[in-house]
Amino acid sequence: MTETTDDSQIIALIRDPKTTRRGFETMVRLYSEKLYWQVRRIVLTHEDADDVLQNTFLKAWSSLDTFHGDSKIYTWLSRIAINEALDFMRRQKNKPTLSTDDSDMGIANRLMADDYFDGDETEAQLQEAIALLPDVQKTVFTLRYYDEMKYSDISRLLGTSEGGLKASYHIAVKKITEFFKQHD
Repeated sequence: MTETTDDSQIIALIRDPKTTRRGFETMVRLYSEKLYWQVRRIVLTHEDADDVLQNTFLKAWSSLDTFHGDSKIYTWLSRIAINEALDFMRRQKNKPTLSTDDSDMGIANRLMADDYFDGDETEAQLQEAIALLPDVQKTVFTLRYYDEMKYSDISRLLGTSEGGLKASYHIAVKKITEFFKQHD
């Protein structure tokens, strides 16, 4: 079998009951890594990113019949992944912690101790600054800064205006800059 990478080919596989599973597996294979990093920048740890990514694909599998092909497959999956990551972060904020060790240890320190984190101390501090942002600013910043998404694409993904996204990004950059000034 040749590698299927075109959205229309994947959609055709998914629509045919005989090849739905193969189409979905192709979709997972093609987009897992990119989605993983998108989610990882929001939830920060490898284990949490894996959990969120698994939930993303479970939700996508159960919602295959609602995907009409109006957007690209990656855009659809990305929307699910971001929503799952933000839901995960909200649940974490509301979850009582049993140990104070993790909460006392800054995000930068936890990342530096994470075997799966391959950044330096500056990247860890950047992640800590990003983690302090409100969810919308955090999401806009990560999509724009790391994924280099256009505002128009982010707007479609999040269902918000480009002007609001630009303002959120600008405010996020100011807050991150201020964080680095305070921690220099």
